[in-house]
Amino acid sequence: MNHDAYSDAYIAEQLGRVRTIAVVGASPNPARPSHGVARYLALHGFKVFAINPGQAGRDIASLPTYARLADVPEPIDMVDVFRAPEYLPKVVEEALALIPLPKLIWSQLGVRDDAAAARAEKAGVAVIMDRCPAIEIPRLRLARVDS
Repeated sequence: MNHDAYSDAYIAEQLGRVRTIAVVGASPNPARPSHGVARYLALHGFKVFAINPGQAGRDIASLPTYARLADVPEPIDMVDVFRAPEYLPKVVEEALALIPLPKLIWSQLGVRDDAAAARAEKAGVAVIMDRCPAIEIPRLRLARVDS
């Protein structure tokens, strides 16, 4: 996959397969983008789980918060990564240990690691990097009809 550019159709197709999202690096601070995006996704019909080891057991943006992806009590369709690029390989490793595998790993603006993406794709997991779903959803006029 060429991660320098994604077609609108590809982004829409991938988001259309998603129902549950784990936001890795979700912040309890309402001023942080990870907080706002987690809230946006939940308000737009996705079931969202916050992942933040220091906040596990508390709510972030009125969402249940877990320490690790493996702690989420149901299958995760999309892992949305709000961590610095050097942490993406570790998040991909954690995601690839899940059963079932997530359908999509999405890394936020400024977060890219082509080797980590290749590893996920080799395992059959789609990857979108350096994009924000809270920007792409309204830009593409996507709506959840089953929410």
